[in-house]
Amino acid sequence: MSPLPRRLARANKRLLNKVLRHAAPRLPGFALLTHRGRTSGRAYTIPVNVFERDGRYVFALTYGARTDWVRNVLAAGGCSIVTRGRRIELTDPRLEGDPARLWAPPVVRQILGVVHADETLVLVPR
Repeated sequence: MSPLPRRLARANKRLLNKVLRHAAPRLPGFALLTHRGRTSGRAYTIPVNVFERDGRYVFALTYGARTDWVRNVLAAGGCSIVTRGRRIELTDPRLEGDPARLWAPPVVRQILGVVHADETLVLVPR
């Protein structure tokens, strides 16, 4: 079960993601993530929440680990992001659980706690 409802994910995909696409590459805590479809091989780009901690990039999985983009990144063994105006190639994806969300800034930690988002996807730069 995902922390947030799938219907909210569909609405965000149609509305909020279109707005965030323009701001995410520059905003702290956000990035544009590019991944390849598992079966189509097509490149997809989506806005995501990401935080750099101890040389690792931690993605908040607000819709859980069963989303297509997470499954695609795991299957491909990596992805690329644009964050703070820099393009970064990432590899070695791992799902991790952290109910305390210690990797997140305090305000983000509280928001993720409210929506019960305990899972993260962690990658390292190539």
